[in-house]
This record gives sequence, structure tokens and C-alpha cells, in this order.
Amino acid sequence: MIAVNNLRSGEIFKESGQPYTVVKYSHVKMGRGNAVIKIKAKSLLNGAVLEKSFLSGAVVEEADVEKIKVQYLYKAGGLYFFMESRSYEQIDLPEDFLGDNVNFLKEGENYDIVKFEGSPVTLQLPITVILKVAETGSGFKGDTVSASFKPAVLETGLKTEVPLFINTDDFIKVDTRDGSYVERA
Repeated sequence: MIAVNNLRSGEIFKESGQPYTVVKYSHVKMGRGNAVIKIKAKSLLNGAVLEKSFLSGAVVEEADVEKIKVQYLYKAGGLYFFMESRSYEQIDLPEDFLGDNVNFLKEGENYDIVKFEGSPVTLQLPITVILKVAETGSGFKGDTVSASFKPAVLETGLKTEVPLFINTDDFIKVDTRDGSYVERA
């Protein structure tokens, strides 16, 4: 069992027999009453979103998940191939299973595959990744009092907004949760 006070973002728990990962966590303390823990969680099986409130001190069932370290190898015909770090066994996952995560995959990088009851349910990415800017327009001089951004295409095909001083072939750090620019790498 997991105390709801420990349900931070990224934590995996079980509700009604399904594994969920916490997307958003908030701890609300009202005047004289008990604290309330509010979470927003996403199902690892079907992507359904669950919003739930718990009284402080409650517990949830721990999900029986297994994290496997893998290295991304290559893409071929809609399948993405990974190699398990311990056994060197290859695992192939279809593009629709990975969803938007494909925009952050780089060959040779390490990731975690989460398995629930023996079958893969999700690919866990780090919070930020470093990607190369493949294409962007030139910056222009002018009013720079407020932050100005321009469109850019990264090496994986991800489209994002970058500051004017970023050029083609620069490396930037990107947030994998929303695909936004974080900083120059």
C-alpha cells in the first residue's frame, strides 16, 4: 500500500484493478479540518484520466509494475526497436502505442519500459531531453523587451517555439511533458 501523501507526479498506483500514473498532485489544507490530497492520474492501459480526492492518511493499492531499462535502437516500418540492457533481448513497440513519445526518442539513448502483468503499458521518458535544432528561421533585431519566440523543427520532427537567439544546429533542452523549450544545452 502507498500513502496518498507519497503520490507525487510520476508515481504509479492501482485503482479498480487498473494501473494509473499520477500526472498532477496537490495538497490542500483547510482551516481546522484534515488536509485533502487531490490527484489527477492517467490510466496506463487506456489513457483515461481520473481525478480523485483523498483525506490525508488514506492509502491506495500499489501497482505490480516492473520497470525495464532499455536502449532505443532504430525505427523500421512503424515499429520502434529497443534493446533490454540486461538480457540484450530486443523489444519492438508500434508507433500508436508510443504516441507523442516518438518525438523525443534518440537512437542510443536509454529509457524505461513499464510492464504491468507481464506486458508493456508505457515508455517512461526523462523530464527533459537534449535535441538538435534541424530547422528554424533567422532571428531579427527589434523589440526584445518581452520574450520573443520563433518556430523550430527539431531532429526528431518535433515542432516547438524557441527564442530568437537559437539557430539551426544548436542543441536545446526540451520538456517531454509538453514539448516546450527549456534552455540552450
